Amino acid sequence: MNKYIKLDDEIKTPTDIREESEDVGRNTSDNPTMGDIINRRLSRRGFLSGSLAVAAISTTVSPIALLAASEARAATTSFDFEEIMAGVDEKHYVAKGYDADVLLRWGDKIFADSPEFDPMNQSAESQAKQFGYNNDYVGFIPLEGSSEHGILVVNHEYTNAELMFPNWATIGKDGEGKDKVNNGVFTKEIVDIEMAAHGGTVIEIKKTDGKWAPVLDSKYNRRITATTEMLISGPAAGHERLQTNADASGTKVFGTLNNCAGGVTPWGTYIMAEENFHGYFGGSLSEDHREAANYERLGAPAGWYSWAEHHERFDVSKEPNEANRFGWIVEVDPMDPTSMPVKRTALGRFKHEGCETIVNPVDNRVVSYSGDDERFDYTYKFVSNAKFNAEDRAANKDILDDGVLHVAKFNEDGTVDWMPMIFGEGPLTAQNGFESQADVLIETRRAADLLGATKMDRPEDVQPNLTKGTVYVMLTNNTRRKAGDENAANPRADNAFGHIIEITETGGDFASTKSTWEILLKCGDPKVAEVGASFHPSTTDNGWFGMPDNCAVDAEGRLWVSTDGNDKEKTGRTDGLWAVETEGELRGASKLFFRVPIGAEMCGPVFTPDDETLFLAVQHPGDDGLATFENPATRWPDFEDNLPTRPSVVVITKQGGGKIA
Repeated sequence: MNKYIKLDDEIKTPTDIREESEDVGRNTSDNPTMGDIINRRLSRRGFLSGSLAVAAISTTVSPIALLAASEARAATTSFDFEEIMAGVDEKHYVAKGYDADVLLRWGDKIFADSPEFDPMNQSAESQAKQFGYNNDYVGFIPLEGSSEHGILVVNHEYTNAELMFPNWATIGKDGEGKDKVNNGVFTKEIVDIEMAAHGGTVIEIKKTDGKWAPVLDSKYNRRITATTEMLISGPAAGHERLQTNADASGTKVFGTLNNCAGGVTPWGTYIMAEENFHGYFGGSLSEDHREAANYERLGAPAGWYSWAEHHERFDVSKEPNEANRFGWIVEVDPMDPTSMPVKRTALGRFKHEGCETIVNPVDNRVVSYSGDDERFDYTYKFVSNAKFNAEDRAANKDILDDGVLHVAKFNEDGTVDWMPMIFGEGPLTAQNGFESQADVLIETRRAADLLGATKMDRPEDVQPNLTKGTVYVMLTNNTRRKAGDENAANPRADNAFGHIIEITETGGDFASTKSTWEILLKCGDPKVAEVGASFHPSTTDNGWFGMPDNCAVDAEGRLWVSTDGNDKEKTGRTDGLWAVETEGELRGASKLFFRVPIGAEMCGPVFTPDDETLFLAVQHPGDDGLATFENPATRWPDFEDNLPTRPSVVVITKQGGGKIA
């Protein structure tokens, strides 16, 4: 099937298709939704008096702050920068007093012998030695403890062929005379370039005289693509449902797909989270095939890409188990470029937005959090059985292979049950089609359905905050919420703006199976009463946002939120990075620090340990729905007529030095 499929009588781009897929909501269980829980909880607590907007604000701002909003406006913010103006144009903007330099662009050299970027003459061989497309997650691993010298790790989530390839896509008219993108043929050559542009980049970078640059002759530099050989480990490794014609052992696989957010472990490895892998598979299975229901729960095969036309392993009718080999967490050792990446099956198989890993301060076990990025799906955490060994890096090598995956049930009394997903316990038995722990992990979504997990409004980044013992859950939106499902804290049918949940882990124990939760923010424009947004009253017209996606916690424990979905039609502003207060009188206040060019998504915020450098990923710039290689909405970041728009990593530093904000 052509990658650009027809939905709702309109030709969709890769970005549109990804959004459509995440908007579907394939969870048919009758588990309560987050809206149901919020509504019942607030009803029990007596917060339903007054207007819906006031009720929503009450969940975020204390009554004292509500009664003294004018005084609260004058309270001292912890973020010391002059807010920029929201808007939409071809450029990027950062707060006054800061530099925002482009560090790496699609096609840039990764090795000293990499070919120069030539967009008119691309090849898979060249792309495999150049920076990939659509950079999403960004992580920084210090070398010898330095905040000015380290390894940058970057995910490359997906490709926009209409923006990548010259003389391929054109603008035409549909049957109603409306503009549309007409696309070319996906030859094997183009598909192979796409495959080489996926995956990740590992590259040494160094700050010299106040400016960062890649070290091209570094021994650490590496490209990971959709054809890189990888190991499969953990409970599902070797299982017959992971065995294929090419790999009868079920322990090796080529490549990783649709790597969205990710993480860096305490022992310095790089986590790549496989999200919308289902879109890469074509073909079909019979209704009675063993994997039919499993794949349907994940939306596979979706046929977004034409890879199955040229590579048989992506055709489920010919390789019915290949899709089971994707949707995992991948661990990469950036210190050893010859090492083979490993898919860690103990962390479950679903559409992982990311995987943030910390050492539990209570017992030194490792805890990892991940969201399943689709409407009405779930929030997870993994707790290792073994303890982290700070004195022996090698001792932590396989720590993610042995532990317990948990799924969250949010209760109306303000508590969270982290329910263990263990074969043989509760409904996870042979009676329900599970024969082993491998089956539970291969069908993580169905196992969570049976456990009664809470259906969330598209969980994206889940970020633990060790400084405060809290966890932030980014819930981007849920446009499938129907009229009649409104409630005080989520009073919106067609909820387009999302919200942020704050979990407090009991006693600072991140391995706890019982936690508490609160709503930190309901997103959207506070001026529109029916939206019911709950930003602090001091938030300016530039400071509110919608569609929270990724986030970062700086060394001081402060929250920074990046977004995906703000644009000139929905909000009159581009995506960007906002600084959000999480405590005190200004809890829920937000300020705009950085904004992306038109058509782009803001991804990957990460700080160096000293908070003096901030790395950001600008994904699919210029993609306004009717853009092509020849006619993008912007030619950012080069602004040269002979160069296409290019996804890039931006590095932010304070002029004259010092901490960010």
